[in-house]
Amino acid sequence: MRFLVRLIINALALGAVAYFVPGVRITGIEGAIVGALVLGVVNAILRPILILLALPLEIITLGLFTFVINALLFWVVGHLGLGLIVSGFGSALVGSIVLAIVSWLLSLVFAPAPRRSARRW
Repeated sequence: MRFLVRLIINALALGAVAYFVPGVRITGIEGAIVGALVLGVVNAILRPILILLALPLEIITLGLFTFVINALLFWVVGHLGLGLIVSGFGSALVGSIVLAIVSWLLSLVFAPAPRRSARRW
């Protein structure tokens, strides 16, 4: 259930990005859902590997290179032809930042809080 809620939140955030950021388009509701799903999978698999490989740059830039990695992954998913269309790296950079902010805000409002297990002493 949580996976479905997260997928819908990310698809809505992707729709907001397509609305507000010039150069980013989605092909419809299906495109937003597929784009959010593929973006989630790519971020889960490739992002940690790229951050590890770019660790010296991460340290030198105090973590700001993560924005470049996020934009690169956003741009790559936009060029796969799966419902998300990104026209350039600048659009991908702004789009990835807006996507992170909108997704975070929507998660605060709509995502269910994680269950906490009761500790017994």
